[in-house]
Amino acid sequence: MLSANIPLNKLSNTYFKQFLIKYTGQNIPDQITLRKVNVDHCYQEVLNEIRQKVAGKKIWVSIDETTDAEGRFIASVIIGTLLLDRPGEFFLFNLKQLQKTNHSTICSLFENSLYLLWPDGIRRNDVLLFLSDAAPYMVKAGDTLKVLYPKMVHVTCTSHGLHRVAEQIRIQFPKVDKLVANVKRVFKKAPYRVQKFHTDAPNISLPPEPILTRWGTWISSVLYYSENFQTVKNIIESFDENDALSIKNAQKYFKIPQMKGNLTFIHSNFACLPIAITRLQKQGIPLSEGIAIIQDISSKFSQLTGTAGIDINKKLQTVLNKNKGFQIVCNISKILTGKEENVGDLDIPEDLTSSDMAYFKFASITSADVERSFSLYKNILAPIRSSFKFENLKKSLILQCNNYFRDAVNDDDENRN
Repeated sequence: MLSANIPLNKLSNTYFKQFLIKYTGQNIPDQITLRKVNVDHCYQEVLNEIRQKVAGKKIWVSIDETTDAEGRFIASVIIGTLLLDRPGEFFLFNLKQLQKTNHSTICSLFENSLYLLWPDGIRRNDVLLFLSDAAPYMVKAGDTLKVLYPKMVHVTCTSHGLHRVAEQIRIQFPKVDKLVANVKRVFKKAPYRVQKFHTDAPNISLPPEPILTRWGTWISSVLYYSENFQTVKNIIESFDENDALSIKNAQKYFKIPQMKGNLTFIHSNFACLPIAITRLQKQGIPLSEGIAIIQDISSKFSQLTGTAGIDINKKLQTVLNKNKGFQIVCNISKILTGKEENVGDLDIPEDLTSSDMAYFKFASITSADVERSFSLYKNILAPIRSSFKFENLKKSLILQCNNYFRDAVNDDDENRN
């Protein structure tokens, strides 16, 4: 039930309980008994299973934090294995409510999580990779942890880095941003306008509603307007501007002479960005493939001209140059692919042995798996479940999330085969 996100209080429903008794042939305990005894038992089983799968292996760790609906700072810890011949497994291992978010609390969470993983003593030389976002306190935490984990490389999420570049594109084209925002409002809670849109343009979808915190969705929205400019413009102009301020504004921005040219420029030069972000988040891709995606974007952006194009390329180069760990794994990848032979000529930590570097073949360069755990967290913490105690919430999420990760890995394996 926990893995399927079915609340235990559903057992108070007589018909559901009778259904379970009939088809399982077992007595069904009361929900209170399950919470007090079975939930913790299932949680400990999952932890022990993860410990067994990680035993004797090199690992990577990813940490990120979010603010939940209750205003709490929640940090999630993902642990994964690094294997020589195939992508390793990964697990949601810990969830912690933080009193504040800074490098000190992140370092403490990192240490405590690995003590939980290895109760007999942390295997510091087995931790080869740390993935996080590029927040200053995360970068500082990575620098601090390197003292304790001498072989660890700290890479800040490349997908998040490309999203920051996409944000720079949005800033460079404020009128396009206003167009996207106002057209979105035109159809928000407006069934008559939605119906008219479907009638006038039955073969295209409604204008997308980009969520600025979701990587690359604003660029994808702009591509929609570039492809359907005249159709959407005609529909917007058919509405009475006095009905809503959003209609008046949308009509105004559609009439701007530079609008079509701006949409064309973004479409021509940046359509590759959301595609790259999606590809980077794919689970199990080799390190060389992830690096090639970034290098392809960098190569395309280096050819940009004009004030906006040059500024956007500068943003990309700044993001990449600040990601010192990414430069290190690029050098490791050169060794793994045979492009370079002399390790001494490359910026690679001296503590990393030849054997250690071999385990980076399928290393990830994004923290997308942590983001997926937060999506499941928000599903569990629905408005009607706001009284959920955090400790029970944590155990439920770890049970559900690892079941989800296992299914996702199995699906990827089937697709590869």
